[in-house]
Amino acid sequence: MEPLLTTFIAAGLGEFGDKTQLLVVALATRYGRPDAILAGVAVAALANSLIAAAGGIVIHDMITLRAISLLVALALLFAGVGSLISLRPRVSVAGWKTPAFITAAGGFFIAEFGDKTQFLTVALAARYDSLPLAALGAAAGIVIASAPAAVLGPRLGALLPLTGIRIAAACLFLVVGFIVAVGALRLT
Repeated sequence: MEPLLTTFIAAGLGEFGDKTQLLVVALATRYGRPDAILAGVAVAALANSLIAAAGGIVIHDMITLRAISLLVALALLFAGVGSLISLRPRVSVAGWKTPAFITAAGGFFIAEFGDKTQFLTVALAARYDSLPLAALGAAAGIVIASAPAAVLGPRLGALLPLTGIRIAAACLFLVVGFIVAVGALRLT
């Protein structure tokens, strides 16, 4: 259960205020169909999380536990720094002539591929040596973080302090990443 909960929290925190959440807001504005958008996000999140967790399982068998701890620390620090950088979505779905579900699944898969959440999932799957629980936890965290964006659309920014949440999550990632790094390097 620990890999499920850890990846759920890491992915959920990592997605608030992220470019993928902004993409979901844009899709909600365009289509106004939160159910189809969330279903597309769920499929894309699960696919990306399964790829990431599979990578983590491969890495687990190749490196030592100490190196895995350093990988987790690096992923947390990367997520913290990445959360401090405000980005706009690079994927434009404006010209896509597809239904909401397909646009959400395709656009979200492209935008999330190689993102900090995927890096966190790789590291945590390697740490716990658990493909299914790490993938399910990360996918669930992504969907939960995307749900307010899909339902509220452009009103999300007015109702939730996304910048504050993003900065608080970044600070949390940085502090935990630093603690994990110090422990992995055996500096204490």
